[in-house]
Amino acid sequence: MNSIQFNRIQLRNVKSLTSELGISVLLLLTRTRSTESLPKSILSILSSSKSTNKLLRSDLHTVTKTLLFSPFSPTMQTGYSNGYGGGHTHSRRRSHRAAAGGVYRVCSSSLSSPPTAPSTPTTTSYGNSNHVDTETAVASMWEGYDEAYFQSYANVGIHQEMIKDRVRTDTYKAAIMHHQNLISGKVVMDVGCGTGILSIFCAQAGASRVYAIEASDIAIQANEIVKENDLSDRITVIHSRVEEVEIEEKVDVIISEWMGYALLYETMLPSVLYARDKWLKPGGLILPSHAMLYMAPVTNSERYHETIDFWRNVYGIDMSALIPLAKQCAFEEPVTETISGENVLTWPFMVKYIDCYTTTARELESITARYKLSAIMSAPLHGFAFWFEVEFNGPITISSNNDMGFPFQHGTNNGSNHRKRRQKNTVVLSTAPEETPTHWQQTILYFYEPIEVRQDQIIEGSITLSQSKENHRFMNVHLEYSTGGRSFVKESVMR
Repeated sequence: MNSIQFNRIQLRNVKSLTSELGISVLLLLTRTRSTESLPKSILSILSSSKSTNKLLRSDLHTVTKTLLFSPFSPTMQTGYSNGYGGGHTHSRRRSHRAAAGGVYRVCSSSLSSPPTAPSTPTTTSYGNSNHVDTETAVASMWEGYDEAYFQSYANVGIHQEMIKDRVRTDTYKAAIMHHQNLISGKVVMDVGCGTGILSIFCAQAGASRVYAIEASDIAIQANEIVKENDLSDRITVIHSRVEEVEIEEKVDVIISEWMGYALLYETMLPSVLYARDKWLKPGGLILPSHAMLYMAPVTNSERYHETIDFWRNVYGIDMSALIPLAKQCAFEEPVTETISGENVLTWPFMVKYIDCYTTTARELESITARYKLSAIMSAPLHGFAFWFEVEFNGPITISSNNDMGFPFQHGTNNGSNHRKRRQKNTVVLSTAPEETPTHWQQTILYFYEPIEVRQDQIIEGSITLSQSKENHRFMNVHLEYSTGGRSFVKESVMR
């Protein structure tokens, strides 16, 4: 067997990613670019996965992407999604969002080969020529993570899904035209340009020069799109991590669609902040300019009934023995699905307010907020939902959390209060449950057991969101909640 090809293997079944076996597989793949050097025992485990489907190409990008990312899409974890249109259908959500990664190069029609393979880890002199230095091994592992993350965006289907989201795309276009006076005749940087659609919008708004930066191989097609639309004289597509780009001139505008599930998943915003600190002129424009992460307790008896109660009577057979496993499979990790405003039990709570003009990457590594909410109706509490909004303001606006009175630290109803203070002409992209559904949907952290809550009953506690040490693209969730005299803790990882 020279190679083996995978299709979205569920490593939940193999349970080897964080084990020595999983790391060994990753390091071997990183070093060999194929699976021919893997022990037959590992190949047997991988190839026997029940989730292995049709064969795909076996290059390193596909194999590593499959091993590291595809199983960790929240939808893939549970096998359940309403689909962002609201119907009860499975929806292949985008697994990951691209910002940067790869070799620095300005695209041309001659660029058709994939990025070079990561270098082979160096060895130490501990008397074992095959011993891999620990720091080098870790660096190689992280390189494999990011390589897979970026290359997952080379699939055109992910970009089609994002562009077909009319709320997303129309809002970005409206924001660009709203700020046309700040874009026309100016230099723009598009961080994580994908197919280049936002760069083209900026050129149509009169930008004199657009640097479209994209790490994945979709940059090659983006360059062709730019050429076919006769914009090569104003848009330069750069195939690179933004952190590795060298551009001599400063820019007037930075635009990026960096938001992930629950706003911060995938950790793309730090790349935008890097670009801001290195290239943005004083008084420059950042789109979007501000972001708000919200949360609220939710009720969803239909979801619980379909997923859990289903096993109590299956064609007249009592399969209740499967319920503990069903709860673990369905609710162990956050899921992405569409809910409505009717599912929300309290006014929304603002977990974090981000000013993209002033915030730092360090501030985003770990976020903690305390909340105290009051139920607006009697219903079973099934979990907490997370969603976000972003605003497209100029640089002269609310500039710090102090100006917000730290609403995300204490109190209730702060999400509603911020909306009331928002200027009427502000362009807003919202993923709230009561708004038109988007491909982001909402992120739900379900409990294993529902809790009965009465109207006006207090629900309080704290929420901590932090970058995972396992992979900085993942997000750790630590939720503490108390209600009706009982206290609980829910911990999970959004992979």
